[in-house]
Amino acid sequence: MSIPRSYIYSAGLLLAVSLTIGCGPKASIRPKLPPSETDLVLLKSTALCERKPEFLKKHAPATHTSRAWGSGQELMIPSGKSVSQGEESYFFDEDGLLVGALFTFPRGLDLEPYSVLRRTFSLLKPSLEFYLNVSQLETRANMDTSALYETGDEKSTTQYLVTGSREHQTLLQASFTIDPYVRLFSPYRREFLDRLRNPTGEKGGQKIESQGSEDKEPFLSLQQFARGQTAQLAYCGGKNYDVAGDAYQKSIASGFTNKVWLAEAHHKLGLTWEAKGQFDKAKAELLQSLAIRPNIPDVLNNLGTVHVKLGETTAAIGMFEKAVILRPNYAVARYNLAEAYEPTNPKRALAEYETFLALVEGIPEEEARATHARERIKALTH
Repeated sequence: MSIPRSYIYSAGLLLAVSLTIGCGPKASIRPKLPPSETDLVLLKSTALCERKPEFLKKHAPATHTSRAWGSGQELMIPSGKSVSQGEESYFFDEDGLLVGALFTFPRGLDLEPYSVLRRTFSLLKPSLEFYLNVSQLETRANMDTSALYETGDEKSTTQYLVTGSREHQTLLQASFTIDPYVRLFSPYRREFLDRLRNPTGEKGGQKIESQGSEDKEPFLSLQQFARGQTAQLAYCGGKNYDVAGDAYQKSIASGFTNKVWLAEAHHKLGLTWEAKGQFDKAKAELLQSLAIRPNIPDVLNNLGTVHVKLGETTAAIGMFEKAVILRPNYAVARYNLAEAYEPTNPKRALAEYETFLALVEGIPEEEARATHARERIKALTH
């Protein structure tokens, strides 16, 4: 499996991707990472975003067992029946979409024969290093330094948990997931580490309670938020605002306790209603988001856009003004402010268009708006 990696994302696309343990959604830009080329064949008979009926055509009922995974389902193939010779788990959301997979090697998989994957690791800096006790590990030491590596492509993340020295590495787990679900598929999650420390039917290794991340927010809320992002941002095919709206509403109902998560869920639900043309509902959700977490420029700008669509120009200008005061280099809000001001205050509109152009110079993604801004500047100066 060869997956080129390019971590050049927009902040919006990364909103549900760069999630840190114990924190809410946070927009950021990931560093460029080397390609995740590998000669270790995993996910051979399936692919992320595959539908469950298609998956089941390739895997007879006798080859796997299933159990609930939040609102979705986990299908498990034991090592004796798997192509990888590892314990394979495939995770489907409630819509029957494959959103992640986990491969576990309780006895360890020697990576000596896999020179391409070892070279990939040599180009990556571990995202985490720790000591891990594995009960079945067939190496000289039962407790050795472990490292977590992360790479992937534009829409998915691959993570490898390895143990041993750089010269002699052993694979313990590998996970694959579409990016909105990355928080739920880290091999460092305690529930996944326990599959190594205490495999089914075996005496577990020493438990170190401080090891392994755990969610501070309800699992169902996190899972539904990821489902909403997947549908809203078209990670698996086209955008589906019906699924997104259902998911965000369920994520809120499941009980986020952190106000950052809760505010962002209302924000995303508002954007979903806007996309469906239900502007009053969109306005209500965006106002709710700001009531929970005031003065967020993105939410203010998006609320301004909804005000425009409702014909509430004065209110829209107020939102755009506040957004650019809080974030002076917020180019899109500057553009929106210019358009809102143009009918009544062309001088101010001209200034905002010029500021917008200065902010987006050299950014190809903004060329369409930049072209329109130049046309408006030409018209306003005549």
